Amino acid sequence: MSGLKNSPFGKRLRGTDEDSPRKGRGRFTPAHGAAPGSTPSLDSRPTTSEGPSPESPERGAHRDYGDRFVPNRDAGDMRTSYHLMDGAPPSTPSKSRMIPTESDALKEQANAIFNSILTTEVTPSSPQRPGSPVRAPAASTSTLPTTPTRRRLFAFNSPSRSNPATPSRRLDMPTDEAYSLSPVRAESRQLLESPRRQLRSVCKTPYRVLDAPELADDFYLNLVDWSSTNVLGVGLGACVYLWTAHTAQVSKLCDLGNAHDTISSVSWVQKGTSLAIGTLSGRLYIYDGSTLQLTRTYERAHSQRIGALSWNSHILSSGSRDRQIHHRDVREPGTRPFKKSQGHRQEVCGLRWSGDGGPQAATLASGGNDNKVCIWDLRGSKRQGALGAPGRIGNVPGSSSATDDGDVPLWKFHEHTAAVKALAWDPHVSGILATGGGTADKHIRFWNVQNGTMLSELDTGSQVCNLTWSLTSHEIVSTHGFSSSTAQNQICIWKYPSLDMVASLSGHTHRVLYLAMSPDGETIVTGAGDETLRFWNAFPKKENHEARRESRLDYGKLIR
Repeated sequence: MSGLKNSPFGKRLRGTDEDSPRKGRGRFTPAHGAAPGSTPSLDSRPTTSEGPSPESPERGAHRDYGDRFVPNRDAGDMRTSYHLMDGAPPSTPSKSRMIPTESDALKEQANAIFNSILTTEVTPSSPQRPGSPVRAPAASTSTLPTTPTRRRLFAFNSPSRSNPATPSRRLDMPTDEAYSLSPVRAESRQLLESPRRQLRSVCKTPYRVLDAPELADDFYLNLVDWSSTNVLGVGLGACVYLWTAHTAQVSKLCDLGNAHDTISSVSWVQKGTSLAIGTLSGRLYIYDGSTLQLTRTYERAHSQRIGALSWNSHILSSGSRDRQIHHRDVREPGTRPFKKSQGHRQEVCGLRWSGDGGPQAATLASGGNDNKVCIWDLRGSKRQGALGAPGRIGNVPGSSSATDDGDVPLWKFHEHTAAVKALAWDPHVSGILATGGGTADKHIRFWNVQNGTMLSELDTGSQVCNLTWSLTSHEIVSTHGFSSSTAQNQICIWKYPSLDMVASLSGHTHRVLYLAMSPDGETIVTGAGDETLRFWNAFPKKENHEARRESRLDYGKLIR
């Protein structure tokens, strides 16, 4: 071994070992006394025997390392240093609103109160500091500093509110914070004790679930609708079934299996028992829901599937994949439409008449797969539309020149970037329309169709499949499908016009493609590709002020 040490190879090996600590600066080396290749413990401290650290200012200085980190807080304003929440709103508020995974109005209110109390307790508002001294103008001559002639070092004055130097805190007051037994500050107590707006709670689970086999998972179809007589119509495959709500009785209305056809849309008339049914082959049927009898048949209503239907009293409008909208008067014996509207370049997947079918409901909204929303006015006179074409006199139903293919929409909105199926008119404010975009858009937009302007928009973060307004409160319901976040297949209730979320309901495992509301406005039913129908108690009961009012015809109370 001595020969190996004195050999040239041994000298080079010793030289490499002696230079290794110097070359290994900046790398992790084992602690003193540890075996080579072993992992050091967490409480091991490196010594200075391995050479000084390159960051140390002095050579050979000793530095201790521990397992605790004690922060060094500067004596400053924590609100400014750590950018904590301030009471002032941001200068540029964000217009986009994302649907949270689990959120409702109660949780949002509790979180807002907690954040306010946490901010008040951790970072109280800084006291008013005296202003910075103002430098004298350069032109004025400043006096030289002199020795003060006043020899009194301390001045004793009675507390006065006029003197800013006198502290305003009175320790002799029993309401002072120093004598408070509460663990929080006075501002936090005032926030906790102040009355808050009572929020209604929405049940998060459906009260009834029905199986719906063969319910199509197709975004462009409309297979569920609820009538004014409290009967639910559902299209399942080639059949249409009726479910009576007050008796839970199920009736089979029709079966198109023999005709090798499939149901693509169903729609009840606003007031009555007439049910319109559209098919994939372009046929249109009208049934009487009370007698289960077929009343009208339009064999060639459209050249392709009918995905959207909407009633306006006795006028039935149908939208098809052939990009056309046909308007028919079901009282006429003929099968030809009295008017055609063509403003979309792709399939018409959404139709909705304004109002409840009365004489003033003459505005029709249509949404298409071309990402456009068209507003149609089928009354006699029109003004210049959004496309720049001059207005013209509309045709009278039943006239020979009724099929006018050159009809121009009153307004045409281009803001959506995906197919628009969800359409809903506000029943509380005239002329307000809500529209929802598909997967590439994810927005709900609100329009004023009287002047053609967009009022507001809401980024929901997921595909908007359906929209409907509440009849008992100024709220709107949206159903969703594909999403870019973890929240998907939800039913959301929004407060209008603040667009605050009231509740978020979940239960479907597929896209919630179908939505209908009960005639009393309290219950909604949703359908999805998971082949289920779920009933939700979404809205409060409508207050009947007329029933509470005393009748003036009750003469019994007038007898003395």
